[in-house]
Amino acid sequence: MTAAPNNAPSGGGPVRRPQRILITGASGCVGQHIAAQLFRETDAELLLWLRDPAKLTAVPATDPRITLLVGDLRDVAPHRERIASASRVIHTATAWGDPERARQVNVVAVKELLAATDPAVLEQVIYFSTASILDRDLQLLPEATAYGTEYIQTKAQCLRQLEQHPLAERIVAVFPTLVFGGRVDGGGPFPTSYLTAGLRDATRWLWLAKWLRADASFHYIHAADIARVCVHLATQPHRANPEPGQGAVRRLVLGQPMVTVNDTVARLCRWRHSWIPPFGVDLQGWLIEGLIKLLRIEVNAWDRFSIRQRHFVHEPVSPPERFGLVSHAPTLEAVFEDAGLPERGRV
Repeated sequence: MTAAPNNAPSGGGPVRRPQRILITGASGCVGQHIAAQLFRETDAELLLWLRDPAKLTAVPATDPRITLLVGDLRDVAPHRERIASASRVIHTATAWGDPERARQVNVVAVKELLAATDPAVLEQVIYFSTASILDRDLQLLPEATAYGTEYIQTKAQCLRQLEQHPLAERIVAVFPTLVFGGRVDGGGPFPTSYLTAGLRDATRWLWLAKWLRADASFHYIHAADIARVCVHLATQPHRANPEPGQGAVRRLVLGQPMVTVNDTVARLCRWRHSWIPPFGVDLQGWLIEGLIKLLRIEVNAWDRFSIRQRHFVHEPVSPPERFGLVSHAPTLEAVFEDAGLPERGRV
């Protein structure tokens, strides 16, 4: 009796082909976490689009399941055939800094990428935006367009276009909150996120921060937990948007439950075994302006809006637990430990 082909159902029938998943921005912190989890936990074939293969450290680039698409996201032509073969697309790539490059990467290239997919093959697109452009109820902030940086403005523009796109019902837009990932010393297999790298400066200014009080709150999430949600979405059958009060594009703000700035400073002090004063100075508007001048901090219109806004919280927020999963870093202490942040002494 002849054995059933590999991946075929035990009762015979057509062979199940592994998913072919395209990940853009595959050498970034989040992109590598997603690639590593998909490589480790699934049999998916991975198309990893990146500019510098030397930066890919979390997965074996020479493995038969991995194909590298080397090049700039603004140049779709060399990879059009591979893009059309993808059943899922996880689009993490982004740009900021230069306004024209941000527009080309964050708006134009997204449109061209979707145009290169094959609607007969494509099942789902997971599109990465930022929670900064959404209000508490996950609606687009008017200030994102009015005051936003080139990054914020182009993300808002792209979201509006995706809502009207012919593939809108196949798109899940994810909006990460503040992202931790990698190690403060730059070691380990994953790149260090900007926020984790900033923990070094946070500890240096802890002597001042612990004397201040700020009425502000936010969400955060670890890159490994972003990956857990995305891998779950990419390996489940895609369905129409089940979220109430939304359009065709599903909106998911990825983050842990809200934390306050004051509690974050206190927990960082405890982690560093630093004395916590029983009182502090409330950061009123005039005092914030004074500190900006004293510390020579450059602020733009979006920064000033953020200072006035103070509370960047969302409802609902989607940690891995919302999908029946378990978070890698559900607490700030878990984030500090994962980052290798020393508990005392010099960083």
